[in-house]
This record gives sequence, structure tokens and C-alpha cells, in this order.
Amino acid sequence: MAQVYFNPRPEDAAASEGVRTNLGQNGLGEEKQRNMPWAYLRLPPFPQVAVRVLQLVTNENVQMHELCDLVSSDAAFASEVLTVANSALYAPRYPASSILQAIAVLGADTLQGMCITVGVRAYLGKSMSQPAMRALWRHSLACGLIAQKLAAGGLVDQYTAYTAGILHDIGRIALTVIQPKDYAALLGTHQGPAESILDCEQELFGWNHCEAGLRLVAGWKLPQEFGEVVLDHHAARRTDGAWGLGELVKMSCAIADSAGYAAFAGCEISPYGEMLEKLPARERRVFYPEMETLNKEIAAGISAIESV
Repeated sequence: MAQVYFNPRPEDAAASEGVRTNLGQNGLGEEKQRNMPWAYLRLPPFPQVAVRVLQLVTNENVQMHELCDLVSSDAAFASEVLTVANSALYAPRYPASSILQAIAVLGADTLQGMCITVGVRAYLGKSMSQPAMRALWRHSLACGLIAQKLAAGGLVDQYTAYTAGILHDIGRIALTVIQPKDYAALLGTHQGPAESILDCEQELFGWNHCEAGLRLVAGWKLPQEFGEVVLDHHAARRTDGAWGLGELVKMSCAIADSAGYAAFAGCEISPYGEMLEKLPARERRVFYPEMETLNKEIAAGISAIESV
């Protein structure tokens, strides 16, 4: 499968003509790394089947057989998607024996969530053995599950909410791939509010995980709404009462932190009750009034994914 790189901006190309470095394999000194334009970072490719599924599902005219052929084109990826489709997380009444059957039973919208979940886990790879990386993975899963539940309030599509929740920290995954040990150390030692780590990332990499995530989403040509979520999920919440995908994911991220699934151990969290009070009335009615119930649901979802 061919690697997918990013097209350099003119100013980046002028500043670094001829520079080609694979940070994921070779590493760089901190100062050189800080000066390396994003365009020249040769990140290992994110599973392109997952990216293409996200692109296709947004097309109302996409045919079921197109999605089936796409997922089935990568046998290993298809096998893992099928295993996830039959897991306790989705609990189909009748186990699917093929990708086509899984799509028919669960729907194309559910497929995008399955594919991005499998893709993120594959992208993290061996780094999942590190506690800090495993916590990051579980934070993303928890955010996706919470976002899907909040979307049951009716204003945001549940499948889009889950996918956005999984994707919101995709920039952290990129930073993990570039410098796994350094970033794991940062996640393991930093203390402060969730957004306070952005400056530390800027110092270490030359950009933070929100900016890195936006570049990934743009490079994959995903819908703009995902890019906005990735860039703004640490921005201050709106005070005008507006509620959409972006605000939903911000709250999902903060609730995941409060429930014990923060992206880093030293993250300062708000009490769960305080988080509930910040939800719109409609979403508060459909959400879990007790954190214990929420934790059981998240733990069950994570266990279902990690056990396959």
C-alpha cells in the first residue's frame, strides 16, 4: 500500500528545499525536530481503507457493494472489522459471516465507526504496550462512546458523533508515531488542565496535537466538520447555547476525563455532576445521571474492542 504524504506549502518548501527525513524511523534531535516543516514528515500511512470508508460514507449515493469491495480489498483489515462487528460492542442478533452481511445488518454508518476504531488501534501498534499510550487509546474510545450517547438527544447523528469522538485526538496519535518515547514521557509526567499540554507539545514538536490532527484530516480529505472538531476540541465552550457536533465532542472529551479516562494521568478534571449541569436539557435527559453507570458502559465497550 503506498504511503500518503502531505503536499508542502510554498513557504515550507522554500525553507527546507530537499529535506526528507523519516522521523518515525530515524528520530531527530529536539531542535531539528522543532524546525522540521510538517510537509516533510514521512508519517507511516494510516490504514487507507479506513480513510476511504470515511470518505465514501458521506456520499449519499454510495452503494453497499462499493463499501464491501473496499473493505474486503485488505484481507487483514477486513478480518478485524468483521471480528469487531461480531463483538459485544455491536451485539448483532445474528453473527455476520462476511463484510457484506455486516454492512447489511449494522448499516454503512456503523461501518465508518468500526473502521476508524480498527484503524486507530492498528496505527498505534506496538506503542499500545506503554501505559500512557493505552490511556490515550481508551480516552478516544470513551469519548466516542460518550459522544454517541449524547447524540441520542437528537440534534447530531449518532454515528457521526462516535466517529468524531474517536477522531478528535488523532493528532496525538501522529505525535505518538513521530516520537513515541518522548510523547509517552510527556503524557506520563504533565500535570494541569487538558488544554495546558498544548504548549508543551508546541515546544517539543513545533505544533500541538490539535494542529497535527487538522493536517491529518485535511490530508485525508475528510469532511470539514471532522477537521473543525479536531482543531477546536480544547477551545472554550460556547456560551450562546449553540449545540452541534463540535460542542458535543468538547463535552464528551471533558466527561471522559471526569469519568477516569483522561488522555494523561495528571489531567485536572471537573466533577461529574458539574459536567452534567453544563449539558443542554435534552442531552442531559438521555445521558447517565450517575458516573458509576457511565463507567460500566464505557468499560464494557472498551473490553469488547480490546478482547478481539
